[in-house]
Amino acid sequence: MQLIKRILVMTVFLIVILVFGLFLFIKFYKPPLSENFGKIDTQLFVGYSDNQPLIVAFGGSNGGNTWTGEFWTEIRNKFLQKGYAVLSIGYFRTENTPATLDRISINAIYDSIKKVSNHPKIDKDRIALLGSSKGGELVLNIASRYSDVDAVIAIVPSHVSFPGLTSSANTSSWTFNDKEVPFVPFSYQAIPSLIKRNNYRACEIMLKNKEAVINATIEVEKINGPILLMSATNDEVWPSIYMSEEIVNRLKKNQFKHYYEIFSFGGGHTESSKHFDVVFKFLDEHFKIN
Repeated sequence: MQLIKRILVMTVFLIVILVFGLFLFIKFYKPPLSENFGKIDTQLFVGYSDNQPLIVAFGGSNGGNTWTGEFWTEIRNKFLQKGYAVLSIGYFRTENTPATLDRISINAIYDSIKKVSNHPKIDKDRIALLGSSKGGELVLNIASRYSDVDAVIAIVPSHVSFPGLTSSANTSSWTFNDKEVPFVPFSYQAIPSLIKRNNYRACEIMLKNKEAVINATIEVEKINGPILLMSATNDEVWPSIYMSEEIVNRLKKNQFKHYYEIFSFGGGHTESSKHFDVVFKFLDEHFKIN
């Protein structure tokens, strides 16, 4: 009996030490900036017509140059058939970019877009951003800071900035003008949910930090063009319906002067590709002006 008690005491002691060590790690350790900080990989797809409106496409937390891959080939080709050019941007986990989603430079991304928009086949005065998941969070952050972005499609996005995807989770996903974009910090209460791989619940817990949410909310009312939000009714990654509704609430509160809509599709976080008819309709009616 004494042996069992000692084992239990030792087990509790070790757990306390581990939790305390995790607390110190998350609170004080900041990973160094990547040697590839500020580097962006791009690939441009253009059709044969002149003055093609530019669709700038971003993937999410898996990284890579998502829109160059096989999964998006069919939809990418539909954009080209409809007279749009497509710029696929890889902002982390590509050959020349940071290995992790950590303090990605919004300035560098914007500069890359502007450089490509000078292509002779592209109408540089018609630029739309399209991003899914963390890419949705990113395009809202970019468009709210640059008035020459003309339209935004944010698919299963967040209304706030979340931490970078590092082991300590205590840095922002984004930087602007060499400063970290305010973000909702990681919550220790979310650890059990993450252990159970319930990212949806972990995000819900983090969003209970009301003060941090206020500071990290993206100023979508500053976007200078129409907005399409798409959310998933069975989103298993994070509460995209709730967060899209929060974006709409902010637009209404600030009497947003441009067109906006929210479209909720049946399915999970990654099933937006089945509903791109909504995207094409939105662009044709509110962005592609002859």
